[in-house]
Amino acid sequence: MTAALDEDGMPEPEYDEAAIRFLGVMWGEGYLSPGGPEEVDRVLSGLDLAGKRVLDFGCGAGGITLHIARTYRPAEIVGYDVEAPVIFRARAAAEATGLEDVARFVASPPGRLPFADGSFDVVFSKDAMIHVPDKEWLFAELFRVLKPGGTLAASDWLIGHDGEPTAEMRDYIAAEGLSFGMASARRYLAAMAAAGFVGATAESRNAWYREVARGELARLTGPLYLQAVAAVGEAYVARNVRTWTAMQKVLDSGEHCPTHLRGSKPVVGTRP
Repeated sequence: MTAALDEDGMPEPEYDEAAIRFLGVMWGEGYLSPGGPEEVDRVLSGLDLAGKRVLDFGCGAGGITLHIARTYRPAEIVGYDVEAPVIFRARAAAEATGLEDVARFVASPPGRLPFADGSFDVVFSKDAMIHVPDKEWLFAELFRVLKPGGTLAASDWLIGHDGEPTAEMRDYIAAEGLSFGMASARRYLAAMAAAGFVGATAESRNAWYREVARGELARLTGPLYLQAVAAVGEAYVARNVRTWTAMQKVLDSGEHCPTHLRGSKPVVGTRP
């Protein structure tokens, strides 16, 4: 996901303590992506997770994992990430909320997922796959760890076309300063099909987040400003005001396209 690795082979964190605190102010404690529990519920719409084993790929600080544990009654949900600081936060939150028997958290260096074939009934991911440039490898791995008949339900930040990003998109990605590997819905669906997923769908959420992000920027420069400054300082907030401003341009143009993804692993055999 991230290029620089520490002496243990783990990535140097992009989501450090300052990022966790700031995004907690913006999106809620333990959330590193927008929409809160309501958007998580939309991604999972129609799925019964009761008694199931669930993987939360790219779980971040654990807010979403713990929401799923509380709300959907899985037998177990495993939050996985490659960055140690967010996993430390997630484990502490699970213990503080008494959910450590249902929700556990695993960190490992980028590469093959540390789970056996067919380990999970459901693979969930919320805006984390953007950090993995090789979509074909990614979906092959997620397919591998799913049980036959299992479901992938995810959301991710996509680019609205297959060509080179515009200057506006390059400005936005530079402002984020994160390891973004954006790809189009066409490439996501092709990678899912190549991995073996059937019934794959991609639903654009651009219209939703375009308006949500506009409100986020208004709150960041208004009622949330002092709280954000208290959490991370004026310079950090100023950088993120620039980021949100740049992001709004590519949301308005449609080039930045948050998208819901769904697909299934066939019941018989390992490929359709």
